[in-house]
Amino acid sequence: MTIAPLALPLRSVLVAPNVPASVRLARETAELTFAGWGINPGHPVLGPALLVLSELVTNSVRHAAGASPQLTVTYTAGSGVLAFAVHDRHPYAPEPLSFPQSTGGLATVAEVLTAWGGTWTVRPDADGGGKGVWITLPL
Repeated sequence: MTIAPLALPLRSVLVAPNVPASVRLARETAELTFAGWGINPGHPVLGPALLVLSELVTNSVRHAAGASPQLTVTYTAGSGVLAFAVHDRHPYAPEPLSFPQSTGGLATVAEVLTAWGGTWTVRPDADGGGKGVWITLPL
């Protein structure tokens, strides 16, 4: 069963410059946000979630900063599920099926999510000028 991240009841958004320091900012914001929602900081899925988040923000910083001066991270959660998305305005949208065959960050994302029963989806913007990579993980 796929859960639409936008339908989850808890939601917070971070808009940050598309610079290397935003990787740390996105992680710290995730930790504070999830703790504020009552998700135990020691929950075993949080480490893998933060790794995936870091990889996605790093990819945006490395590959999209020229076309997208800022990025947006959306954090969501609900009963039994944690989700987040990293959005930028670079038009390239990687094919989700290519993640496991990629090298570097996207391969790591696929490996971690497969091991933890998570999902990944790339949602292009309606105008084709950007995309969001959505991640879900079971709590």
